[in-house]
Amino acid sequence: MTPAFIGIGSNLNDPIRQVEAAFELLDAMDGARLFARSSLYRSEALGPVDQPRYINAVALLHTTLDSRELLNGLQDIEDFQGRKREVRWGPRVLDLDLLVHGDQDINEPGLKVPHPGIAYRNFVLLPLREIAPDLVIPGLGRLEDMAIDENEPPISRVQDQEDC
Repeated sequence: MTPAFIGIGSNLNDPIRQVEAAFELLDAMDGARLFARSSLYRSEALGPVDQPRYINAVALLHTTLDSRELLNGLQDIEDFQGRKREVRWGPRVLDLDLLVHGDQDINEPGLKVPHPGIAYRNFVLLPLREIAPDLVIPGLGRLEDMAIDENEPPISRVQDQEDC
């Protein structure tokens, strides 16, 4: 089994429900099991499009799937939950990103692992550090050595649904 870390984000159609459903669907994937999940985090959206805040989290899967198979499975889950790919960095029902897949360093058309920009996104680093503080990210180093700015963009842990 290979450990794989999945970034989860939603800012449409009851984002907390979308993220919780994503955890369940990840655990139900053939060839993968949910091993750990982070808390939920609320963060401001990145990008040029005015949009609602996101709910973000990270899941740790143990999987027998290779990176391409896992990515295809993630896209199937996005589609199942109603993801529309219309506006780059725009609002979305669900976004699932393959962040890390074992010790692989992949740079192929349509597949880059570790995920590009992982070291600069606090909405990925905070939940990732919560469930895997000792993680070594291929090509980037130890997660615990990476600086995380909780103010840019602003981010906070969701305590309950009223926080959203």
